Amino acid sequence: MKTLEELKAIREKMQSQVAMRAEDQTQTRVVVGMATCGIASGARAVLTKLADLVQEKGLTDKITVTQTGCIGLCQYEPIVEVLEPGKTKVTYVKMNAEKAEEVMERHLVGGHVVEKYTLASVDLK
Repeated sequence: MKTLEELKAIREKMQSQVAMRAEDQTQTRVVVGMATCGIASGARAVLTKLADLVQEKGLTDKITVTQTGCIGLCQYEPIVEVLEPGKTKVTYVKMNAEKAEEVMERHLVGGHVVEKYTLASVDLK
C-alpha cells in the first residue's frame, strides 16, 4: 500500500496527463480503471508504467493517459481501455506493467491490437 505522500506524488506527476479540460478529439486516450478493485489488482503500476512510457517516448501530444473509476468488470481488473479517434474501443484485461509495455509498443506505437490481452479473447462463460 502506498503512503498518502506517495499517492500525492503520483497524482502530481500524472496531473499533466489527466484530462481536466475538454478532450482533444485528435488524441488517443488510454483509460485505466482505478476503482478499489482495480487498485487492489495492481492498476496503479499499470497506470504509472503507461504514463512513464508516454513521457519517455515523447508521445504526450498524441496519447493521453487518464484514470477512471469502476468499469464494471471486477474479475478482469486491471483494465485498460484504448480509445483511438475513429476506431472501435479496445479493452485490455488482467493487465500488469509488462503487458502494458507490450501494448504500448505493439498497439499504441505499432498500430496492432494485442488480441491475446483483450476482453474479446476472454471466455465470458
